[in-house]
Order: sequence, then C-alpha cells, then structure tokens
Amino acid sequence: MRAVWRAARAAVRRRRLQTLVIALVTLTSTAAIVVALGLVDAASAPFDKAFDKQRGPHVVAAFDPARATDAHLAQAAHRPGVTATAGPFAQATVALPREAMNYGLSSELTIVGRGDPAGPVDRLNLWAGRWATEPGEIVINRNPDWTSDDLGKQLKVPSGPALTIVGMAFDLSRTADAWVAPDQIGALHPTATQMLFRFTDASSENRLREQLATATEGLPTEALTASRSYLTLKDRIGSSARAYAPYLMAFGILGIVVAVLIVANVVSGAVISGFRHIGVLKAIGFTPGQVVTVYLTMISVPAVLGCALGTLAGNLAARPFFQFVFSGPDAGVFHDSASIAPWLNVLALLGMPAVCVLAALAPAVRAHRLPAARAISAGSAPRAGRALRIQRRLAGSALPRSVSLGLGLPFARPGRSALTLAAVVLGVTTVTFATGLATTMDRFGNAGRDAYQVTVYVGAFKDGKEIRPRHDDLELHSLLRALPGAREVTARADVEVRAAASGDTVWLEARRGDRPRMGSVLTEGRWTRHAGEIVAGSAFLRENALRVGDRLRLEKGGRGERVLVVGEFMESNARLVVADWATFTALAPKEKPIAYHVKLREGADPAAYARAARAADAGVSPTVQGSNTVTQTIIGSSTALTLMLAVVASLGVFNTVVLNTRDRRRDLGMLKSIGMTPRQVTVMTVTSMALLGALGSLLGIPLGIVGHHLVVPRMADAVDITLPTYMTDVWHAPALTGLALAGLAIAVLGAFVPARRAARLTVAEVLHNE
Repeated sequence: MRAVWRAARAAVRRRRLQTLVIALVTLTSTAAIVVALGLVDAASAPFDKAFDKQRGPHVVAAFDPARATDAHLAQAAHRPGVTATAGPFAQATVALPREAMNYGLSSELTIVGRGDPAGPVDRLNLWAGRWATEPGEIVINRNPDWTSDDLGKQLKVPSGPALTIVGMAFDLSRTADAWVAPDQIGALHPTATQMLFRFTDASSENRLREQLATATEGLPTEALTASRSYLTLKDRIGSSARAYAPYLMAFGILGIVVAVLIVANVVSGAVISGFRHIGVLKAIGFTPGQVVTVYLTMISVPAVLGCALGTLAGNLAARPFFQFVFSGPDAGVFHDSASIAPWLNVLALLGMPAVCVLAALAPAVRAHRLPAARAISAGSAPRAGRALRIQRRLAGSALPRSVSLGLGLPFARPGRSALTLAAVVLGVTTVTFATGLATTMDRFGNAGRDAYQVTVYVGAFKDGKEIRPRHDDLELHSLLRALPGAREVTARADVEVRAAASGDTVWLEARRGDRPRMGSVLTEGRWTRHAGEIVAGSAFLRENALRVGDRLRLEKGGRGERVLVVGEFMESNARLVVADWATFTALAPKEKPIAYHVKLREGADPAAYARAARAADAGVSPTVQGSNTVTQTIIGSSTALTLMLAVVASLGVFNTVVLNTRDRRRDLGMLKSIGMTPRQVTVMTVTSMALLGALGSLLGIPLGIVGHHLVVPRMADAVDITLPTYMTDVWHAPALTGLALAGLAIAVLGAFVPARRAARLTVAEVLHNE
C-alpha cells in the first residue's frame, strides 16, 4: 500500500498543471453547486422555514372579552391537539389620521398589548430599537417605508394618547400592526382578546378548523369572533417567494448540470491522458488493481482538496450573496431562511469527490486489462483516426492551414468534445436566459415610470409633530404646477369602498388634472374616458372572476355606483381599481387628494424640484422616484449567477485544451518542426474550441429562449399579474446576433491561455518523451 501511495503522490507532484486544473475546476464547481443548491433550497420554501424559526401560530384567533375571560382562554391551552399557545393579549383597533398613510401606515392599526417579543408562539424579530415597556411607547411591525432612523417619531391616536415609536419588529405571521406594553393597551380601548395557537396537525384548513373547534369547545357561544389560518397568510406572502423561485431554480439546475459535466470531463480526460503512466506502472510490476488504485488516488487528492475549499468558499460567498439576492419586498421572509443548510455541505463534501471517482473509475477500469505495451502505446502513439481524415478533407478548402487543422481537432476525442460542447451549450443557455430575463425585468421596472418623476405627499412630520400644508387642494395644485421644471401635475386620491357582489373592500383610486401616460402598464382595453368607468389590476380581475367589459357595483356609506371595467393594468394588489375623478367624487365627495404626481420638463432636476416644493410649503413631503428594488434584485442576481456559470464553462474549455495539447504533443512537435509559427499554433488551438463555441451558440440560444418562455410567465402568475406583450417579446435580430457570440466568447476565453502556452513551447520540449 505504501508503494501505491508513493506512486500516486509522485504523479500528483509531476503533473502540476493537471493537478491544478482538477483542483481549480472542482473548487469552482463545488462553490457553484453549494450556492446553486442553497439558492434552490432557500427559494423552495422560505415561508415555512421562517415560520418554523419564529414558531409562528397556526391560527390567530380573536375573542369577545365580554363572553370569554382570560381564565377561560387559558384553559384552551390544555385542550387535545394544542401543542403551544401565546396569550391572551388585549387587542385594540385604532383609527389613524389620514395623513399617517403618507408614511406607509394604513388607516387602521391593530395594536396588541404584549409584554415581550419572545414566547412559545410567535417569536418576534426586534430588528431596531427596543421593546415597549412603558406607557406612551409603541413597537411597529416591519414596514418597508420605515428605517431605524424613524425611531422616536410619534403617532397621534385620535381616541388615545400620543405614542412614541421605540422599536421595530418583524412578525412574519402579522398578528398585529404594532405592540404596546400590557399596561398601555387599556388607554387604547381594546375590543378583543387575541390568542395564538399551534396544533399537532396543520396540514389543511379543515384540520385547523376542527382543532380550533376542539380547543374552544368549552367557551360560551359566539365567544370566538374571528380567526385566521397561517395557510391563508402563507399563500399571500409566498407570492413574492414564488416569483423568485422559478428563475432561481433554473439557475440552480443549470449550475449543477454544468458543474457535473465539467468535473466528469476534467477527471476522465486526466485518466485517459495518463494511459502511458498506467502502462509504465504495469511494466514495473504493479498489479491491475494497484494501478487503478494509484490513479484513483492521484485524481482524488486534488479533487478532495478542491471540494473542501469549494465548500468553504461557497459558504463564505452564500451569505452576502443571499442578502443581495433576497432584498425585495419580502426580504424579512428570505433573510430568516436563506442560509446554507448543513445537509448541503455534507452533500458537496461527499458528492463531488464521488462524482470525481466515478468519472475516473470508468476509464481507469478500461485501462485495467490493457497490457503494458498497449497502455504505453495508447498514451504516446500518434493519433490518426477521425481527426486526420477530417483534416485531410478540410485541407482541400480555401481555409488557412492552421484553421483547417483546428477544425478537425475536436473529432480526435469525440467523447471529450461532447462533454465540453454540452458545458458550452449550457453556458450559452444561461446567458440567453439571463439576457431575456433582464430585458423583461428592465421593461417591467420602468413601466409607467416616465409618467412622473416626483411625488409630493400632503402632510409632513417634524420633531414628531405633524405639519399641514398652508395651501388648500386647488392652491397646492396650482403652486406645484407653477414651480420651475414642472410640466404636468396630477392629483391622486384614494378611498376604501365595498364591492356589492362580494362584500370585499376595494381600494378605489382616482386622478385629477393632467393625465399621465400609463399605456406601458396597460395589458388589455383602455384607460377611463367617461364617468362610470374603471380600470382594474390583473390580480383584482382574477380574484373576482371578472373581465374587461364586465360591470360591478361599488358602495361607500349610503352611496353606490355601477361601473364598467374598460381596461386591465399590470398590478398585483388584488384590492386596487382606478376610476375617473367624477366616479370617485360621486362615492366619496369629501375626500381630498393625498399626493400630487409631477412630470418634469426635459433636463429638469428632480431633487431640485423636490427642494423647491418643500420650500414653497413646509406642509408637503416631496419624494423623488427611486429605482425598482425587485427589478434590480432579479437583474443583479441573474447577472452574478450568469457570470459564475460562464466562468465554470470557460474552465471546462480550458481543461479540454490542456488535455488536447498534452495528448497531441508529438503532432504539435512535428508541425512546429516543419515551420508552423507560434501564432498559427494559437490560431489552430483556439479554432478547435471556437467550433464548439459556435455549435454551442447554435444549440444554446433556442434552449435559453425556451427557458425564458417557461420561467417568466410562472414568475408573473406567482404574483397574479399579466405582462404586456412587449415585456415578453424580447427576441429580435440585434439581441440574437449578440447572443450568437456568447458561445464563441466562452470558448475563446477558455482556450486562449493554454493555446498561448502551447505556442511558446519549443520543438525539443514538445517532442520530449515522458
């Protein structure tokens, strides 16, 4: 056994370049697999992972405190099927001033009196500030419009005290909009008592209803006033996760397949190129079994080292990479779940070396029965075969000799060339898919963004105090229109109404003044032109089983309007519809605009306009339109993943050129001895891979287009929107021409360095016998 280890160790030291290639490719491939599998794992069930980590409640129940005392509710914790409870907590519903909505808060807040953020159920993530422990303090649930800089602001509750924000928490289960200390909740006039339940079986809505009925069996009639299952919340929150999952899984699968192909190519090529070494070992007395062991050990040393370093690199890169990828509107869901699972590390550390050994085993066993003379001849004899015959046919063409020789080289090792071609094809597929995805997401993110550049909200806060505008509605509209740089000003108002057919609340929005050009978000029909018309979002139409041309009745108080759906626009909010100003005022005549959208003249500075608006009236809050974070997240992550996979594919080409050069050392020596220049050697070697690159583009572009057509609609369906045709019709002649160069770029980049190295070898070096 000592002789076997000595021979393997000597082979590793002697074949430094081959050892380095194996270690480098396995390192890169393992890191790519760790990140790719981590992405797939993190995107497959982010809600479930975060929910389990926070010990979320399977059911959130509200009870009438007049019918069910805290003592009654405490008994529910010991009922059959209940595994854990939290509460009872006093719960109040507080109406906020209309102006508070300008800062991302709804018109009503559900506030719960709770002593601490921990507990057996619903463990809150207090990510900023501290918990509310004193009167006059409040903790706000995560809101994307607020940051830790907003700590210290005050909320004025019309029916209660002013509350200072001392902390911000993330509650995935959304059991409340805010929390106060138990001693404070009485001043907010609570009307319900909240209980949080976890049950033994949470597999379906029916099972949860049955177990909740068992838990509340001993309570007075009608004590339970409302309940919500976590499955409903999971479906709503998971829509964003489902939008990320299709493209992340596509990249993950591509990364795994590319990495396996490259590893198999590297290792099997290394074994084949070592046939002469195997023959020498047999000639000096090694048994066939020992020869196979030597060679598998020689391959395993750099492979295991590369896998170990690759697993470490994948873990180091994964955390910041996940934070970059998962930075959309539901970032809290992903950040709590997006990390490399231990089983993935075990799989990488054991699986990748196993792939290397299996890839090496087949050619090593093939050489197992070869006599020493034949093994030595297989490693050193010149290779005629297919490549020479094809090169002879190409020699009759008008192509330069170095090009014709290069075009025939891939046929010398068809198996190796096929593996390299497959890696290039998948690399081109990745580039094509990512290009189409980026184009679609860029158009999605910019849709309607040219309609205005600045939004001026009514109302402002300074030192915790609210400031109202000095000007009334019409005066403010005229003032904003008269400021330097303004071209168009559109007032926006919205109000909650009710759909008569379903009884669901609808968020009705209307605009007055200049009509912004919003055709880029319209998917069907047209925008409103007359009273009694609305344009509805895709999600609203799907949820209410409506189409363009249907009618519905909207009601507000004692008023009602029968409206016609004249258009559908791209919107994932299932409650939002847009009406003309006349329809809006017919339902809510007292409502005033809450914001003004300003379109600027060409070349005007949005920041300068915002400063001018704030100076003109201190009671407004101008906001310059920012970038679309979801679009940036998807484009940025897809670009990073594409570059990673393209590098891995280029390493596969690099390895193939190294092996081909080693295999054909004698041929290369003879060509140089009869006058082939270093430049011609480089051209010949790069041409051999450029052929595979061209074929890779030819095959990979259609696969990438098919992937785009499969993945993008699923991403849109996950958030219940319909994309306009121009967002998915992204394949045109200029784009396809550029993509045709992707395969060539991958092949040439991977082949150039070893080609230059081969070109610099002298005739004596290439003819030197091992």
